[in-house]
Amino acid sequence: MISPFIINDKNLFLDRFPTGQVNRSLQAWDAADEYLINYLQQEHTPSDEQEPEPKKILIFNDSFGTLSCNLSQHQLYCVNDSYLSHQGIEHNLEQNSLSDEHITLLSSLDDLPSDINIVLYKIPKGKGLLCQQLTKIKQQLNKDVVFIAADRAKEIHSSTLKLFENYLGTTTTSLAVKKARLVFCQLDNDKALSASFLTSWPLENTDFTLHNHANVYAREKLDIGARYFMQNLPNVAKDSQVIDLGCGNGVIGLQVLSKQPEAHVHFIDESYMAIASAELNITENLPTALEQCQFQVNDCLTSVEGGSVDLILCNPPFHQQTATTDHIAWQMFKDSHRVLKKGGELRIIGNRQLGYHIKLQRIFGNEKLIASNDKFVTISAIKR
Repeated sequence: MISPFIINDKNLFLDRFPTGQVNRSLQAWDAADEYLINYLQQEHTPSDEQEPEPKKILIFNDSFGTLSCNLSQHQLYCVNDSYLSHQGIEHNLEQNSLSDEHITLLSSLDDLPSDINIVLYKIPKGKGLLCQQLTKIKQQLNKDVVFIAADRAKEIHSSTLKLFENYLGTTTTSLAVKKARLVFCQLDNDKALSASFLTSWPLENTDFTLHNHANVYAREKLDIGARYFMQNLPNVAKDSQVIDLGCGNGVIGLQVLSKQPEAHVHFIDESYMAIASAELNITENLPTALEQCQFQVNDCLTSVEGGSVDLILCNPPFHQQTATTDHIAWQMFKDSHRVLKKGGELRIIGNRQLGYHIKLQRIFGNEKLIASNDKFVTISAIKR
């Protein structure tokens, strides 16, 4: 929904992105955003300055651009692993008639800029991404940088603070305000840190080894949903155009290519680390198939030509950040219907209780149960 965010005499209207969400009660900002901006205004803006001198601020994990929109007068560098977060930042800047002239969007795999004055860090849900980002901060930034992290107070555990101590240095916390808390770190820990957060493990019943960057879902082992989906994939014809939608580490597309080496597979995900992992896994395991593959960060299938694909394989997510929501699944299904050729198939896997068969029936006018067990269903829908 469009959330009125009013702070320091600024009145901003902020959307969650993508904007067409069914649950319109979810707002685009939280108390941690508000706490960060208030603290920055009170502690790092001289009271006698009408227009404070612009600073170089590095912002991590600004999901929908709340921090970026409030601080757009500064030189900002916004690091996200989510393409949707980058889209959300650009959307909300435009919606509030704010210039993006001083804002640089960076992926989670890019090097960090130098001469940063302040780091504003929204703590991510995944421990792997947290540790990877803290390592880059420690390795690439000056020790004198001001570091302020924020999250809901209930998410900041003693183990979380221990990670900040281990990776950055001396760590303290603020009092809780509106159930949010700040974390302050000095970059004074001099111990050597590992530069790599890749995990690798053998894919069962194959000769493949899967490699996973820090923010890839199920990066430690094959998840049970993917395992069941792999048992119920369709036969793929030669020269078929196939999309592995929400590909993660690319295990489904890899399985398709292992059985049909003449297929053309498009790996699509909103995570930069997922796409990098998928490309690495094809390169390492099936290098001869690279010419038949495309790797793309995207908002579902937004930029894919309609009527161009024979088969789409998908394990839809049912959450965005900490919010449980089905709008991403809806968008995936609607985009798939547009992108498929007539006679093309969307095949999905999902938890039984999610009722995806109802959505597919509404969009495609048909659906077929391919397989089921106590936890999952695999369903097919054909574009007529």
